[in-house]
Amino acid sequence: MTQISSERIAQIEARRQELSAMMAGGDLPAEEFVRLSKEYAQIEPVAAAAREVRRLRAERESLGAMTRDGDEELRAMAAEELASIEAALPVAERALAVQLLPKDSADERAAMLEVRAGTGGDEAALFAGDLLRMYQRFADENGWKFELISASQSEVGGYKEAVASINGSGVFARLKFESGVHRVQRVPATESGGRIHTSAATVAVLPEAEEVDVQIDDKDLRIDVYRSSGPGGQSVNTTDSAVRITHLPTGLVVIQQDEKSQHKNKAKALKVLRTRLFELERERLASERAGARRSMVGSGDRSERIRTYNFPQGRVTDHRINLTLHKLPEILEGPGLKELTEALIAEDEAERLAGLEEG
Repeated sequence: MTQISSERIAQIEARRQELSAMMAGGDLPAEEFVRLSKEYAQIEPVAAAAREVRRLRAERESLGAMTRDGDEELRAMAAEELASIEAALPVAERALAVQLLPKDSADERAAMLEVRAGTGGDEAALFAGDLLRMYQRFADENGWKFELISASQSEVGGYKEAVASINGSGVFARLKFESGVHRVQRVPATESGGRIHTSAATVAVLPEAEEVDVQIDDKDLRIDVYRSSGPGGQSVNTTDSAVRITHLPTGLVVIQQDEKSQHKNKAKALKVLRTRLFELERERLASERAGARRSMVGSGDRSERIRTYNFPQGRVTDHRINLTLHKLPEILEGPGLKELTEALIAEDEAERLAGLEEG
């Protein structure tokens, strides 16, 4: 692992102290105070990790000197403590290196979650409903606000597709690796022969955009209004409250009909459109940097899976990191998802650290 220099650690700690002094000085314009506060919030965990590395390095040096002391008992005590420090230091240095990795500017944002039934008909729609509930429970577990933006229910239950907004601290960072095709293997309730069926649902997690991120020109929009319809196509509203917005330059289409108010449906549809346009721009920039664009969701086909939920065996396997957990009920209930998300984040950090070392 690339070792962080003492000079770099001193710079980090000095910048933290400088920011603290500037904010304590008073007489700052409100905008400047907000800017400094954000930078301080970003550097504080880095500075804490840096302090720990500096402390452990200083103790290692001190204990190393003590092991060369003439007193045999003192040398033995120092050697024992030194072994403990030598074990802790690489862990602390890795934690600091992780803090210094380039951050995704969207990590602290709220997220927009999109779940769609893929291969498998009615069973896929039921599974999409299971996934949506899993993320809602996980959001509750983390104290995040979960708001269903739109939902197209299946006649048998579950969802053909659903879009939700999840607000809270670091939501996108925690959920961004959930994007992809999720596959389920189980015996459907309608299967009399006990045969295991395989179906799939797609998940997309997008960083939620704000109005300042994406400017939408009215002339680029075509807005159609019509009456809402429920499962089976029956009309569920007597007024033209449903809204379909087409973004002409990109061809993106957003339909919103869950609210009885046309105004509220339009506002929600614009929120979804803004987020999708923001993600298109993020993907364009990432493509320029990486030289290749990687599809987030894929086609919804079973073969493009990132995770399998196997009910007969009670297991969940994430194929990207070859992790299998025999905790299917706990994961679908929400709390068990934490172990999967943390493993994916750790793997991403390890890959990026390895990339820095190779570079």
